[in-house]
Amino acid sequence: MNGQFRKDVIPGILVDIVLKADQKTGKLTRGVVKDILTKSSTHPHGIKVRLTDGKIGRVQKIYTE
Repeated sequence: MNGQFRKDVIPGILVDIVLKADQKTGKLTRGVVKDILTKSSTHPHGIKVRLTDGKIGRVQKIYTE
């Protein structure tokens, strides 16, 4: 899953996000979702989340089990 749909992003799941500072390089950061920050049901660049370590970025990949 690519993280464009809010219904797929649930607090507690493992995801790869791209941080604002890494958007040009596309470097991914892995972590566990703490909060979902995007209010709309979809976003073309990925749903914005806050990870448990406080980092904020847009979901690029969702890991399911």
